[in-house]
Amino acid sequence: MNIIRSTSVSSLVAGATLLFAAMGACAQAPAGDVKAGESKAAMCIGCHGIVGYQNSFPEIHRVPKISGQSAPYIVAALNAYKKSERKHPTMRGVAASLSDQDMADLAAFYSSNSGNVTVADKPSKEPSVAVKALLDKAACASCHGENFSKPIDPSYPKIAGQYADYLYVALKAYNVKDNPHVGRGNPIMGGITGQFKLSELKQMANYIASLDGELKTVPQTKFR
Repeated sequence: MNIIRSTSVSSLVAGATLLFAAMGACAQAPAGDVKAGESKAAMCIGCHGIVGYQNSFPEIHRVPKISGQSAPYIVAALNAYKKSERKHPTMRGVAASLSDQDMADLAAFYSSNSGNVTVADKPSKEPSVAVKALLDKAACASCHGENFSKPIDPSYPKIAGQYADYLYVALKAYNVKDNPHVGRGNPIMGGITGQFKLSELKQMANYIASLDGELKTVPQTKFR
């Protein structure tokens, strides 16, 4: 228990540091334009504009729902791909071609594209005793919100209702080390996910995916 508590305290301190850094970055970020973002989203709709579209790298899973996601998180994720903090060849190629203004415009478009869904302050269904213990150990709600859809900082993702297979692949990626093509470099998430077996990560992903959330895939006109 002492080890877990120490880890939690360290994570909170590190999280606070990143929070202030993110706030400073957001203050300097360009304002996004929804209309401009809609026109620039042509490069995104081939994957993110088809409901249930699957990616085969690094394993088969559905690409994430990004409509309704917060704009600061979308910008943060794109920058992480651009800097190779998130390793994914396709997303790296896309992100590398984007300016700060492009990212802001795309983020503005996708964050506004959810249909004004409102979710409750608590999860739409209670987890099992076993899953609750896992979520408490990981302290997921401390960053992502009690309903996993209202993160404490907008640069953190909403995760309620996200595809379970995507969440599982993302969680596993934080544990990958020294691989030039796969992995996510986030010390906080790496410390959290490293405490769990793969089966436990999958249980958490399945539960979070089953919740009502603001995320969705909005089919683009050419795919309807």
